[in-house]
Amino acid sequence: MKNFDVVIIGAGPIGLACGIEAKKAGLSYVIIDKGCLVNSIYNYPQNMTFFSTSDRLEIGGVPFISHNPKPTRPEALEYYRRVTSSWELNVNLYEHVDSVDKTADKFRIKTSKDDYEAFSVVLATGFYDLPYLLNIPGEDLPKVKHYYDEPHPYFAMKIVVVGAANSAVDVALETYRKGAKEVTMVIREEGIRESVKYWVKPDLENRIKEGSIKAYFNSQITEIREHEIDINTPDGPLTLENDYVLAMTGYQPNFEFLTSMGIEIGADEYKTPVHNTETMESNVPNLFLAGVVCGGLKTNKWFIENSRVHAEVIIQQVSGKLAKV
Repeated sequence: MKNFDVVIIGAGPIGLACGIEAKKAGLSYVIIDKGCLVNSIYNYPQNMTFFSTSDRLEIGGVPFISHNPKPTRPEALEYYRRVTSSWELNVNLYEHVDSVDKTADKFRIKTSKDDYEAFSVVLATGFYDLPYLLNIPGEDLPKVKHYYDEPHPYFAMKIVVVGAANSAVDVALETYRKGAKEVTMVIREEGIRESVKYWVKPDLENRIKEGSIKAYFNSQITEIREHEIDINTPDGPLTLENDYVLAMTGYQPNFEFLTSMGIEIGADEYKTPVHNTETMESNVPNLFLAGVVCGGLKTNKWFIENSRVHAEVIIQQVSGKLAKV
């Protein structure tokens, strides 16, 4: 069984930052991810642009140079590949963590490929793996997508976009401009969210006003069929011809995985995982939380730029604890 000072679960930017800090501190470590490197960023839309400037996405002292003020998805993928190579990080990809069990003084981690023991574990899994489901008949049809890649497959198609936040707005505008035959938005709220990017929100609102994009507010899809959908609107039920449903309803952390490790979930509205905000240690001794997962359902609280510091804090804690062993 392989033994490490720290096992880091999640090879996103914050998981990589934790690996860098562990290496700088002289700790033995491994970073494990069930997908590819920075898997969440890889699953972003192909034409996505970050909100932040490149310098705020940097980790490990490696400069992030982009061609525009705000970097793109391909530039970010290239950057984090370069960071991983530059630091020669110990990363195991496409390896699913099946269980994390605490013994008296160690963790035992079983994966799809190996078994590990570790003094400490860092959970940096983010939230992008589990979409919020509509929980309606027909949601399992191939025409329903919870992840959006690019607009080309939807050319000349009748599509429905579900959601009112940034992702839904971007998808509606891009598919409309790239030739979708009909773009309709179905939104539970009474309007587009105020949190939508300020330079994009008026664009969508104007498209809705002119009729280029149809929007049903205070409405919900009730059933999806192969060639049509049913919508419950304030004016009564409605059936629309439809080719694709793009459910941009957001994502959530894997709470089942957290609780399986003994991490307690708070009773607050965001189901915040219990942890010390100064040390990032959870209620399970030597099990730490890093990055977006710390916010529970409040997925807009932590980003790369404001959670990079978690890595340094956590590794300082681990190093201090190891020194006392």
